[in-house]
Parts: sequence; structure tokens; C-alpha cells
Amino acid sequence: MGNSYLEGNYRPVREESTLTGLSVTGAIPEHLDGRYLKIGPNPVAEVDPDTYNWFMGDGMVHGVRLRDGNAEWYRSRWVRTPALGGPKGAPGTLDTLGANTNVLAHAGRTLALIEAGVSGYELSDELDTLRACDFDGTLRGGYTAHPLRDPVSGELHAVSYFFGWGDKVRYTVIGADGRLRRQVDIEVGGSPMMHNFSLTEKHVVFYDLPVTFDPRLAVGPEVPAAVRPAARLVLSAVIGRVRVPDPIAAAMGTPLRPNGPLPYRWNPGYPARVGVMPRSGGSADVRWFEIEPCYVYHPFNAYDDGDRVVLDVVRHPKTFDTNIAGPAEGLPTVERWVVDLAAGAVSSSRVDDRPQEFPRVDERVVGRRHRFGYSVAFGADGLAGTLLKHDHGTGSAVAREFGRGRSIGEFVFHPNSADAAEDDGVLMGYVHDAAADRSDLVLLDAETLATVAAVHLPTRVPNGFHGNWAPTGNMA
Repeated sequence: MGNSYLEGNYRPVREESTLTGLSVTGAIPEHLDGRYLKIGPNPVAEVDPDTYNWFMGDGMVHGVRLRDGNAEWYRSRWVRTPALGGPKGAPGTLDTLGANTNVLAHAGRTLALIEAGVSGYELSDELDTLRACDFDGTLRGGYTAHPLRDPVSGELHAVSYFFGWGDKVRYTVIGADGRLRRQVDIEVGGSPMMHNFSLTEKHVVFYDLPVTFDPRLAVGPEVPAAVRPAARLVLSAVIGRVRVPDPIAAAMGTPLRPNGPLPYRWNPGYPARVGVMPRSGGSADVRWFEIEPCYVYHPFNAYDDGDRVVLDVVRHPKTFDTNIAGPAEGLPTVERWVVDLAAGAVSSSRVDDRPQEFPRVDERVVGRRHRFGYSVAFGADGLAGTLLKHDHGTGSAVAREFGRGRSIGEFVFHPNSADAAEDDGVLMGYVHDAAADRSDLVLLDAETLATVAAVHLPTRVPNGFHGNWAPTGNMA
């Protein structure tokens, strides 16, 4: 049986790279001084295509160093768990799976992140694994792949989930100094896969949606066959009902096995709802609003509008129902959800029908009213070959095509100056050429989507997840 997440540009590369003397077409803007970082699943060893889930592959981080108009190097490194000769994970976390979902710079550190109670790791400037990420020992337990930085305070806000926490998720605030400032447990309906959240100037928004922990997938082949049914019954009785103490949960390594199945599935009996909490509030202050069943991996952004909270999201009709290899069930489209706090209701409208994912905005408008957003659109062949620029001011979108046989990943925006307009900047992302089987780091003018420069790599960067621009002032 084949697995599309092990084929084409999803297939893993088999070695780490350090490359210099990179050729460039066009002109790299002189003000770009830092690293473009991206991370994704890249299994170290051969895997079983029948059980492999894209989310579960060993993590590999890729980076290109830009300075003075030059591309100084490209590096790729596996995020090293103890199984790969790396450091022990953070206290209260699982370290059986390498961080593979997001990589960003904060408080002078480079952080490789993942969700579901798995340890993140700190990396060096050159992307080597240094130590577990626990924010100077102030955070115990897992973190998330999708923190949001408040553009005014510089704080990292996050919502984390873990099967061992039972019917709770956790809201945290990490200060600009890289240490925990606030932690609040939020009661939810069971043990959901809460991949992401939204933040406004006044509120935290939770997406409590019908993908939940499934003990049938959590008990792996290393558990003797004779006791697997009992083990599943124990997990069914415990998960989503009571909290599992951290030492016990951390010892239960089987639910998250590297390069294996993801133990979360579509659950049609689980209500879909959105929760809105004041930033300074607690679990009792969350207001829950039921919505039509769906799943949201990635919002564009959110903002307050009087008594309303406006959410721009990529909506999947469902995920991990019949296809357990990756998110491939129904077309993901852009919707605007408006939570009317005064009326106690949620309205929704379709913004764009084209199948798309990996939405991004200018980081300076996170939690504030935004005009522009950028996403990756998929063609009939299932490949992402188009970048969309959404203009929420006019309700229109323009497309940039990259040509036959070329596919793209997420593109990240960086402004040309601190006070530049919202689309006055550079978009950065990898473009894979199937014929040559190699990738370029492509820089686009965010206003026109025209190519500014391309850094040509003599190797391939697999389709991965997320990345960020790490300016030199915030390097590890």
C-alpha cells in the first residue's frame, strides 16, 4: 500500500547538509540579516507506509543564512531526541518524538516545537540540538507548535494539549524574557487535538473540535498482544476523564511513537465549539459557542470589533476520519467566523472557495485588524503550486503561479522596515522543482508577488510544516 506522505517531495532526505557558496538570481534585499528557518517531518529510518502519519515523522529543520545581500549557507539538521543521541526531553513531557512542526526565535533562542505533550528543543545558530525547551525551567509539561507573539508586549501566548491532562488544555504566556509568566488550565469536553488557537487584543479563542484521542491507535505493537485490549480499556477509562500525573503520562511512551500512527481521530459524537475568554480570565470565564462540525488547523488571524470577535480561518470539513496518513478529507477553504458576544451567536461566511492551507499574516498585526493574508493553494493534482494574497479590505485575492512541476510551501512575511505598510515587505518560502528535484528559497515582493531573488540549493527541501524569519537580533 502506498502513502502519499512518503512520495514526491514529501519523501524524506537521507542526510544532513551544510552548503556554502550558494548561487543567487536577482538581488537579496540588504536589510535582510538573519535566517529563514523551516521544519518538517523527515523519518531517519525506513517506515511502514501502512501506518505512517505525516505528523509523526522525525523532525528536520532547514535554514538559510542571509546577510549583506548574500546567502551565506544552507543547513539541514535532525532535531535529536534521546533515541537519536540527543538530550533528554523537558520534565513532564514525552521525548519519543522529535519536534517537527514549527521553528522560531524568541528571547535569543531558536526553538523547535511540537504539540501533544512532546518536548520541544533549543537549537544553536547552526541548527544543532542543544537542550530541551522548558523556558529556563519555568514550564513543566508539553508546549505547542503554534504560539502567537503579541506584537506590542513581545510575549508568546499559547494553548497546549496533551492526552495525559484529561479534559483540560492549558493557556500559557511566556514573557519577552523567555520565562513563564502565566498558566491557566481550561476545561474542555474531552481530550481534543487542539492544534491551534487565536488571540486578539482582549481575548483568547479556543477551537474545541471533533478530533480526539483514540486509544485504539495509542497501544502499539510493543505492547504484548494478549494485554492490548486491557491497555486500550484503561486508556479509554482514563483519557478525557481524569488527569494522568506527569510522571505516569511521561512514562506512557506508546501513544506517540515516532514515524507511526497519530492516536487522534475524527469523533462525530464530539461537539464542535469555539470558546472565547478574556486574556486575564480563567476557565470559568470562557464562553462557548457551538458551530457546525469541522476542523481548523490554522487561522489567519483574529481581532476585536466592538462586542464581536472576528476570526479568519482555514476550515476543513473533517480530518483523520477515513484517511489516517494526513489531512486529506474534503477541501480546506477560507471562512470568516464572527462571534457576537452580545447576541451569543456565531455567524460564518465563505471568503474563498479554493482549496488552500498554511495561512500567514504580517506578524505586526497579530491580534489586530488585518487587511492582507497569504496562503498556499492546491491544484487538481493535489500539489501546492499557487500563492494567494487575500485583501480583506476589498474582499479580493490575487494569485502567483510558480509554473508546471513546481510546488511551494508556506510563505512568511517580513516588513522592509519597522514602520512599513502591511504589505511593504518580502515573502519568503521554498519552491521545489520536480524535474530537477531540488529547491530554491524564493523571495517575493509582498505588494506585487513578483520575484525579488532566488537562492538556488543543490538539494531538496521536503514539503514540511512551518517556519519563520529569525532576525539576527533574536538569534540563539
